[in-house]
Amino acid sequence: MPVNDPVGDMLTRLRNASRARHDKVVIPHSKLKLEIIKVLKDEGYIGEFAVATPEGSPQSEITVQLKYGPDRSPAITGIRRVSKPGLRRYCGVSDIPQVLGGMGISILSTSRGILVDSEARKQKAGGELLCTVY
Repeated sequence: MPVNDPVGDMLTRLRNASRARHDKVVIPHSKLKLEIIKVLKDEGYIGEFAVATPEGSPQSEITVQLKYGPDRSPAITGIRRVSKPGLRRYCGVSDIPQVLGGMGISILSTSRGILVDSEARKQKAGGELLCTVY
C-alpha cells in the first residue's frame, strides 16, 4: 500500500516501537530516511542500524536498534513531524526553534544536507523543518 508521507511513516514506526518497548524496528529504505536515521544515531536517540535487501524483495530496508535506559525507559520520549506534505514549514537561521529549551533536537533539510538545529545555526543554514525529537 503506498504511503503519502514516507518520513511521517518512519517517525510513527519509531514512536510506536519505542512505546511498545521493541528492540528493533524495520523501515523501508530511502536516502532521506537513512540521513535522518544517521542524525538520530549521532545524537544518541537510537543504537545501531543496518541496511539490507530481503531475499525476493525489490525494496531494501533499514533495521534500527532502539535505545533504552537502565529502567527500560525509551531514549525517544517524543518524536513529531513538523513539515508535512500538506503544509511545508521552512525557517531561516534565526527562526530555528529550540526544542524543550535545548533538551531536544530539531532536524532540518538544508542545502548542506540533513542537519540538527545546533549544526544548522553554526553553519548559518535555514531550511525545511522536518521533525523534532526529545
